[in-house]
Formats: sequence, structure tokens, C-alpha cells
Amino acid sequence: MIWRDAVFLALRAITAHRLRSFLTLLGIAVGIAAVILLTSIGEGIHRFVLAEFTQFGTNVVGIAPGRVKTAGGSPSGLPTAVRPLSFDDARALQRVPHAIGVAPTVWGNSEVAGNGRLRRTTVYGVSAAALQVFNMSVKSGQFLPDEEWESARAFVVLGSKLKEELFGAANPLGARVRIGTLQFRVIGVLASKGQFLGIDLDDTAFIPAARGLDLFNKDGLTEIHLSYEERASATQVADAVKALLTARHGREDFTITTQEDMLQTLGNILDVLTMAVGALGSISLLVGGVGIVTIMTIAVAERTSEVGLMLALGARRRTILGLFLGEAVVLAALGGAFGLLLGIGLAQLIHLAVPALPVHTPVLYAALAIALASVIGLVAGVAPARRASMLDPVESLRAE
Repeated sequence: MIWRDAVFLALRAITAHRLRSFLTLLGIAVGIAAVILLTSIGEGIHRFVLAEFTQFGTNVVGIAPGRVKTAGGSPSGLPTAVRPLSFDDARALQRVPHAIGVAPTVWGNSEVAGNGRLRRTTVYGVSAAALQVFNMSVKSGQFLPDEEWESARAFVVLGSKLKEELFGAANPLGARVRIGTLQFRVIGVLASKGQFLGIDLDDTAFIPAARGLDLFNKDGLTEIHLSYEERASATQVADAVKALLTARHGREDFTITTQEDMLQTLGNILDVLTMAVGALGSISLLVGGVGIVTIMTIAVAERTSEVGLMLALGARRRTILGLFLGEAVVLAALGGAFGLLLGIGLAQLIHLAVPALPVHTPVLYAALAIALASVIGLVAGVAPARRASMLDPVESLRAE
């Protein structure tokens, strides 16, 4: 039997019992729609989180004081002294191959007063290179000038939201603000960067790192950020940083984190979550599979005499097997196609209703969902189809 005839017979058998076929098809469709909807939300969140991280660039290495360990400690059980990171360490890192910017960093929370208003916000002590390292841009005025870190002047650059809170629509350039107990002059306002994992990046102030040490009464930098050329390997840059600081400190008493490592780890976690929610949705497909087994078993019982006639006319048992398997696969494939349209439609409706919720339908998962529906139809139809092919022609023709 040619395949076109097989498909025609399968469609005719399905349309002969429209309601029963539709209910079975609906079981598969709901399962596929659940898979598509959940993976669309999962993939959308995946892309959103990665985009949030990459807004700072992917070629950044962070160095923090203290070594992160998973085991061990000092033999006496007492805490060991950690050498703080210094401006000299940051200057030495400028010699690392492929380094294009080094930003000594210290941060904390402080009151910022200006224009008769007071606000508590996050204050970052950085250098002029921070503009490039953190991929920021200036909306008005300028960023911190390139000066000697230890003797930098008392300038401040405001985040866009902090500027609005303190000065409203007025021009803040040249105005004096008080941060903690120190006085600063406003020389610039940053362009908006929005929020990052719930942290408002615009509600910030940037001052010279040395002033930040004085403001927060710290004797060492919180972190040093180094940006490197796009063509350079993150591993090679991290190894060079490690070798240089180990030689300076005499031991590895610092922690190096590359943006690529963070993105890879985060990406792996989000991939697992996406697959997990997809697996939860695929449980619904099992219900559809049970429905196909049920309808195909009923179909065999109802068409016993038809099968007997085909066998009596010389049809091969494998042809009978193929016809019933084809019917199950066609039923599952139609349900899969309907479920795909339903899932994509629901995902887009949710995105329109809740624009803040990122939704993206991955093509791979959509293709896998259709393939899975067909496989379920094939597996679910094996037992009924085999039963039909093994019927005795004489006994089948006697059946009513």
C-alpha cells in the first residue's frame, strides 16, 4: 500500500468519529501547549537574565580580597589575615597583557544631600576607567577625570534617578552635594541603565576611589575590575592576573571572577530550569498517550470485521499493523500541531497582558514537542495495532 492511501485511510478513520477523535487530539494538544508555554516563559527569562548581565560587557574580570574556599582553614581554627587590595595592586594590573582598563572600586551606602533634599543611596568609589569597564555612558557633563587615584579631586557623577530626586528638572552641574560628611561638586550625570536583578543602577553616585576609602573608613579596596580586549581569552587574562598578584602578595589571598564564568554558570542553571519546566509540561503528554491507546483499542474492536475482510482479500499483517500505527501517529501529529499553535498563541497573549514578563518560544523545543507527540502516538498505537494485525480472518469476518 502506498503512503498516500495509508494517510487517506487514517484520516477517514479519524473523521468517522469526530468527537472521540477530537477529545483524544485535545489531550495531546494540551500537553504540547503546556510544554510550549512553559518553555517559552523559561527561555524568555533565560534571555532576560543573560541580557541583564551582559549590559556590563562580557570581557570583565573582578578581583576581590580573600580567597573563596570550599574546605579547609587555618590549623588553629582562627581566622587568617587577608591582605587588602591596594591602589598599587590596581596599578600593577594595568601591565597585564590585553588589559584596556583597570578600575579600583570601593562602595557603600551613604546619605547624599543637595539642593535642600536628602536621600540615602549606594555610592561607588571608582576611577575614570570605570566608565569603560562597566560600559556606562554620560548623559550630561563628564565622568570622573583621569587623575592620580590617591589625590583625585572631590568630584561626583550622579545616576539619572538620583539627579531627578535631588535636583528635579534643574541642571545639577557645578552644584555642591554632601555625601556623608564630605563635600563634592557635581560634574556629570549618567545615562539611564535601568534595574539589574532588582537593583536600581540609576540611584547611585560615583566618586573617586580614594574619597570612597575616606568616606567609608576602609583601608583597602572592595574590588578591582579589569576589562580586556575582546579577542583575548578570559582564561589567559585571569591566569596572568593570578600570577601577578600572587607574586606581589606572596600567596593567593584573593578571588578572581570572570564575566564569562558567571555567564556560563548562570546559563547552565537557567538551561536546567528551562528543561525542568518543559518536563513538567510533558507530563500532560502522558495523558494524551493514554487517550490514544484507548481510542485505538476501541477502533480495533469496532473494525474487527473490516480487518478480517482486508486479511481475507490478501492484505499482509504488516500492512494492517502499519495502517493502525499510521492512524495513531496522524492523530498525535494533528494534536501536536494544534497544541503548538495554542501554546505559541497563549505565550504571546501572556506577553501582551504582562509586557514585563519576557516570553520567547525556542524553535528547538517546538520541534521536539511535535516529534515527541508523534513518538507518543507511535508507541501508544503499537499494542492496538499489533492486536489488529494478529486477528484471525475467519473469526474477524464472523464479528458483528
